[in-house]
Amino acid sequence: MDTPSPGLGGLGGLGGLSSLGRQARWIAAVITLLGLGVLLWPRGGDSTTAAPAGFLLDAGGRAATLGSRLAPVTLVHFWATWCPPCIEETPALDRLVRDFGGDRNFAVLRVAVADSSSRVEAFLGAGAPGVLYDPQWEVAHRYGTDQLPETYLVVGGRIVEKFIGEVDWDDPAVRQKIAARLPHGGAGGTSGMTGSS
Repeated sequence: MDTPSPGLGGLGGLGGLSSLGRQARWIAAVITLLGLGVLLWPRGGDSTTAAPAGFLLDAGGRAATLGSRLAPVTLVHFWATWCPPCIEETPALDRLVRDFGGDRNFAVLRVAVADSSSRVEAFLGAGAPGVLYDPQWEVAHRYGTDQLPETYLVVGGRIVEKFIGEVDWDDPAVRQKIAARLPHGGAGGTSGMTGSS
């Protein structure tokens, strides 16, 4: 005489346990996928977002990390020579680099997206400083960039502002936003700048 175990009676025998096991595994898989989605989903450029890291290439085709090149205040500028608005804003960005160049707390990193080093060098000049390459948009997409140009103001490793499209880097209000983030409030590197040349 076999009698069912009292502990299994309410579950309909062993068949109920295997059904419960499948449901639990399915729920665990869904929760795991949702957790991974939250962790890996690209984030926009709000003030609480850490600047994404990633490997780019230098002009020689060697792997180069972005994080090691960040100054306390850095503009990470995604652009390309095939992008007309990028080309149009380059002279003003060059003036910004020149005018803020004496401040060791500030840097501009130009990330050429889906572009060749030969085209970039022909446009900017050989040995242009602060140029890295993102041939497949990998780092650009981590930042949330899907169009060019886009520029991120990174302060202390965190994105504090995102500039979408062509920016007038000669605009005193834009320059003041940057200068205000410098440890000394922009004194020394930005005084007397007019943005014209």
